Amino acid sequence: MNKLQKMGGIAALYAGAAYVVGIIGFLGVVDVSSVVDPVQQVALMVDNQAFLHILHLIVYQVWAIFLVVLTLALYERLKAGSPGIMQTATAIGVIWATLVIASGMIYNIGMDTVVSLYGSDPTQAGTVWLTINTVFTGIGGGNEIVGGIWIMLLSWAAFRVGELPKALNYLGMLIGVAGILSALPGLSEVGLIFGLGQIVWFIWLGIAMLRSNKSAAAS
Repeated sequence: MNKLQKMGGIAALYAGAAYVVGIIGFLGVVDVSSVVDPVQQVALMVDNQAFLHILHLIVYQVWAIFLVVLTLALYERLKAGSPGIMQTATAIGVIWATLVIASGMIYNIGMDTVVSLYGSDPTQAGTVWLTINTVFTGIGGGNEIVGGIWIMLLSWAAFRVGELPKALNYLGMLIGVAGILSALPGLSEVGLIFGLGQIVWFIWLGIAMLRSNKSAAAS
């Protein structure tokens, strides 16, 4: 169990770091979302295909694999005190990871398709990308209800069991509510609180898990 807790702590740190990498990469290096015209979006992808492919691999597919590790580690840690909540949270965590992996694959395969099409028919490439991007956004973060429920349930279980710092659990419940609210009409911008808050939550969680694991090993 101590080994799984260590792996979970590392996974949480990766999850937080991946968000930082994503912010830098998607907003600071290649900001496709700032371009309105889908044809121009494809043109931007043509110039940055390899970079975007690797970035989505890091922030989506690999991130989701680490999320599964973290979900299982937290289940082992909290199941004794809140078995029902943790069974539900674990199922939701796996669902979230599946959605994130799927969205990353859709983006990368879809990008490869429209980049190949762009040379012969830029307009059609833009039209195809508009459809692909809609599916990608719907699965991978148009709203954050699944992730919000996962974090809120975990934080509530940890609070009931007395595990993890109380301030971290309060933060998690706040972030979880923000993620859930982002699914409501007119409140999509609340998802920004969820995204930025996760950076702090994941890194804090990873440090807490590694510290407690080290203390348990010493005992």
